Amino acid sequence: PRLTVFLEGDGLAYLGTHRVSPDPTPTAPMALRLALVHPGGNIAWLARPCQYLAVNSVAPACEPRHWTSDRYGPQVIASLDQAIDQLKSRFAARELVLVGYSGGGALAVLLAARRSDVVSIITVAAPLDTRFWTESRHLGPLRGSLNPADSADRIAAIPQLHLVGGRDEVVGVDVAQAYLRHQTPGGAARLVVVPDADHACCWVGEWHRLIQSGRS
Repeated sequence: PRLTVFLEGDGLAYLGTHRVSPDPTPTAPMALRLALVHPGGNIAWLARPCQYLAVNSVAPACEPRHWTSDRYGPQVIASLDQAIDQLKSRFAARELVLVGYSGGGALAVLLAARRSDVVSIITVAAPLDTRFWTESRHLGPLRGSLNPADSADRIAAIPQLHLVGGRDEVVGVDVAQAYLRHQTPGGAARLVVVPDADHACCWVGEWHRLIQSGRS
């Protein structure tokens, strides 16, 4: 059996330009909304570490770095990897499809690079080359994180559908293109630009069409 795992985005990492949020729980969980309309099969949704915990009872292991500088770091990846193992066992699945929204897409690539059971990757509005993304947008460097683009060659044979909004001002088409440049020619990654979409709109309403077109 095959299990499709949806990975949530970064959530509410900041309350302002320089003000770190005390609770990274997303206000609009896009990956969950996509999972709810996904057509058929065994489906699971994973929030990120430290999300959906009451502010006054955040786990001792949770620190702001886990949703800021280290949001794609080894500790976060290991936590999600362990959770996926548990889900895979529960569903008696042999194969995995990883679907990630925004930062969840970056983690989907990083997770696939360390697993041998991922048969397909779908990302939506994902910062797939975090070095290019932060430098081109003059953002603070993600010092404790891994760059998905550094794993592009390792997963080049895995079919990948990377969806980017033409109006996305958070993560643009150029970021996905930068990721693709890290793959050797002939890789299985495909970039699809959705002209009228931005970072949050309108992925849910278009999901069935996009998935079907990605399979063709």
